[in-house]
Amino acid sequence: MRKANLEHLLARRPDGITVAPFEGGEIGPDLFRAACRMGLEGLVSKHRDRPYRGGRQKFWIKVKNRSHPAMEREL
Repeated sequence: MRKANLEHLLARRPDGITVAPFEGGEIGPDLFRAACRMGLEGLVSKHRDRPYRGGRQKFWIKVKNRSHPAMEREL
């Protein structure tokens, strides 16, 4: 239902904003490798059984592409 609502809200979305299809099963490692091949900085994911909530939550995880140029930046 959330995906359908999001697709409806973004029907006239600007270029560059996409809605990814839902992927079930164990796709994490393959998806991460594909993201790295695409040159993405990494992935952010949430446990599927947890609700969406604003702010930092312990149910979200960020996996970084260590070969991305962003990893070389100093703060």
